[in-house]
Amino acid sequence: MTGQASGGDPVPGELTYAASGVDIDAGERAVTLMRSAVEKTNRPEVVGGLGGFAGLFALDTAKYRRPLLASSTDGVGTKIALARALDRHDTVGIDLVAMVVDDLVACGAEPLFLQDYVACGRVVPERIAAIVTGIAEGCTQAGAALVGGETAEHGDLMDADEYDLAATAVGVVEADAVLGPERVRVGDVVVAMASSGFHSNGYSLVRRVVDRAGLDLTATPAGLSRPLADELLEPTRIYALACLALVADLGVDDVHAFAHITGGGLAGNTARVVPAGLEAVLDRSTWALPPVVRLFEEHGVPRAESERAFNCGVGMVATVSPASADRAVELLAARGVPAWVAGTVGAVPDAGDGTARLVGSYR
Repeated sequence: MTGQASGGDPVPGELTYAASGVDIDAGERAVTLMRSAVEKTNRPEVVGGLGGFAGLFALDTAKYRRPLLASSTDGVGTKIALARALDRHDTVGIDLVAMVVDDLVACGAEPLFLQDYVACGRVVPERIAAIVTGIAEGCTQAGAALVGGETAEHGDLMDADEYDLAATAVGVVEADAVLGPERVRVGDVVVAMASSGFHSNGYSLVRRVVDRAGLDLTATPAGLSRPLADELLEPTRIYALACLALVADLGVDDVHAFAHITGGGLAGNTARVVPAGLEAVLDRSTWALPPVVRLFEEHGVPRAESERAFNCGVGMVATVSPASADRAVELLAARGVPAWVAGTVGAVPDAGDGTARLVGSYR
């Protein structure tokens, strides 16, 4: 291993960080490539710029009566393995943002800012810049500022082309406007919001089916309108701004809860916002099962497993008062989020924890 003398010439036998697997110059180039995309996410409250030791955000407390800060941390999961296999890295950053901001908005919080963490075996500036540009795009879609992050090169822990992503987002909500099961009541209507695909859940199963069935990712299977690779890498829909607009228009007296449909499926996540003694009943006949889910069922995934591992076409649900259901559907559609009435909340005598179940058959 050789290093550089003060004049730039290699010094035989000298140990360097780069020779040990950490290329500082590559990291600095990655920052240069991503800088403009990150700066476009700035909100007026952001103080300072990219490159500081901490991200600063000036929360205007005068805007709130009793603000509560909300936070969420998550990653993308094994969808990254598919992105690596296809050498397409520009959308997983959107997935990362969606996973955290759509958890935040479930309690009614407005996403304020986000910080990311990228761990990799080797810094390839163009790849890191593509990933972070995707993160910046997701922040733009969510109305959140990307105030900082970390790119860590771990050559001793990860293969050269391996990487993983995580992020934490912080939001704010008025204490008397927090959404959740405490607001849900008998007679509420469940409004479903369409997903854009598998989002970022179930990819260990997805990849297992692709491998076992020998599916060609570059081909367009029967029933799909584009190559399977495009279907599987479709970024997660970000619902945050549409959900906040719904609350702003209808108010918390009519919008009672949101459930982000992630691991555990539609019934499992909807149950998280149903209080004890009540049950949400969701009618499958109100929407069509996505063709890509049917494809995977044809290759061995049982329906019950599909409904546990995948979102099956619904990425977020809202429970609203009956009088506001039609208005909610209209408002979401105007925001570019297809939505429909999918079910209702009712009482279950002698029930314990709140539950949700699916009835009927998909169209």
